Amino acid sequence: MNDILVLKNVQKKYKETAVVKDLSLNIKKGEVFALLGANGAGKTTTIKMILGLAKASSGDIEIEDGAKIGYSPETPYFPEYLTAMEVMNYYAGIEGDKAKKDKAYLRSLLEVTGLEDSKVKVKNYSKGMIQRLALAQALISDPDILILDEPTAGLDALGRKHNLELLKKLKEQGKTVIINSHILHDIEAVCDRGVIMRKGEVLDTWTKDESDESLEDKFIRLVGEE
Repeated sequence: MNDILVLKNVQKKYKETAVVKDLSLNIKKGEVFALLGANGAGKTTTIKMILGLAKASSGDIEIEDGAKIGYSPETPYFPEYLTAMEVMNYYAGIEGDKAKKDKAYLRSLLEVTGLEDSKVKVKNYSKGMIQRLALAQALISDPDILILDEPTAGLDALGRKHNLELLKKLKEQGKTVIINSHILHDIEAVCDRGVIMRKGEVLDTWTKDESDESLEDKFIRLVGEE
């Protein structure tokens, strides 16, 4: 598989403090890749740099020409007075592609994420439903790269299972998915590879089915060391 996203010696400093240090990653087209680490590891800053929301202090970030990125944040917010379809229609308008405003297309994205086109307002949604709506919104542009920050947070067992199955389907469609999550069992279920970070640096890599040590044991052994 070809690389769709490459980070070369990327560093991010805020004043004199480096929160990401000499980070190099290569993410392949069509794989599900995990960014792992405790709070303060630099995962969210890395995502912001990939999205262009933060500028790297040094190093290079290379994204395949023409590749579109969809993003679902950990704590999404939508206007409470809108319905799911109104939210989708609004963001489709921002995309600027008339084809993406087709209600049948938007309805299909709601359905695939376990929601429906109803008159229920967002203010009446559970946290899990908000997470599903954020995932549906991230899919509007039919992205090549989908970045998900804690995609199963706040979901019950059935909701988590549904989202994990959806991620597997997206992989089958050839999409590249980058996940930041603390739920290691979910990572093991859907991810192909990943990196374990601490204080802005990569401690080690993880590849599915290439180690006798569980991801949880490896994570605790590495991140627990001070």
